Amino acid sequence: MKKTILAFSRVSPSMLEPYADKYDIVIMSPEMGDMDAQFEAALPNAHGLIGGNRRLGEVELASAKNLEIISSISVGYDNYDLSYLNSRGIMLTNTPDVLNETTADLAFALILATARRIPELDDWTKDGNWSKTIDASHFGCDVHGKTLGIIGLGKIGEAIARRGRFGFGMNILYSGKTRKPQLEEELGARFVPQEQLLSESDFVCPVVPLTAETRNLIGQKELALIGAEGILINVSRGPVVDQDALIQALEEKTIRGAGLDVYVKEPLTDSRLFKLKNVVTVPHIGSATSDTRDAMAKRALDNLLMGLEGQWPRDLVNSQALRQ
Repeated sequence: MKKTILAFSRVSPSMLEPYADKYDIVIMSPEMGDMDAQFEAALPNAHGLIGGNRRLGEVELASAKNLEIISSISVGYDNYDLSYLNSRGIMLTNTPDVLNETTADLAFALILATARRIPELDDWTKDGNWSKTIDASHFGCDVHGKTLGIIGLGKIGEAIARRGRFGFGMNILYSGKTRKPQLEEELGARFVPQEQLLSESDFVCPVVPLTAETRNLIGQKELALIGAEGILINVSRGPVVDQDALIQALEEKTIRGAGLDVYVKEPLTDSRLFKLKNVVTVPHIGSATSDTRDAMAKRALDNLLMGLEGQWPRDLVNSQALRQ
């Protein structure tokens, strides 16, 4: 009997078509009605799931009696209940590395857009306000030669640091659990305590996974250390930053600004953030280019097929599942 693959998002039919002879393939689509209903109907027969942006745990997977593997088209995996998956022996894979450079591009876009007040001044210009040379009330701040602080110098953090160092001549500070001597030498980066990083950086960029330890990593105390001239950039996970504390700091201008790709609640449709000129908001687009999303889907499909064929997937998150 063929195994069944359920593609619940982010995979094109053409990508799965070559495997239709070997697997029964179910591809969910908004054109076919309610997505949750489609998922629930197909789940009992599914041996493998592939997609992203769906929270999956004990309740959601109760009927998935045949499930062997979930291949997530994402780097982060906080949407998945690892303890439950381990107890069921269900493998979980992700797509690391593929989106490092694209996410770093976005981080730097947010740095530049926030520092030079691009969205704000774009709106101001289009509203017909440019009747004379601008004055200091519309000035931004420089990026080149400033200090970039990165909390968590992993692959994405490293890619951001390279852009800062070699593209803009920035000084690089970093904090985290592990020192990176090679990068210190290559980038001139300095490993410092987090409090020092916050107080000395012009731009602060946390690039960490969401865990119990990193939830609200940047709160009221940390924002006060960033100070009135500092800018916060978040392309990691929304709950890494205490969003209420950030809004208060932006409203009171106790920090200069923020560039945000991620939020505590997503999609974000109504927020005090939208009323503020000193914050740039984009809708979680860190990996959202055609090239990168295609590469992520292909990597996820490779992981899925390896798992279904009894091999150890390249990007297995929970090796504990195979020990059940």
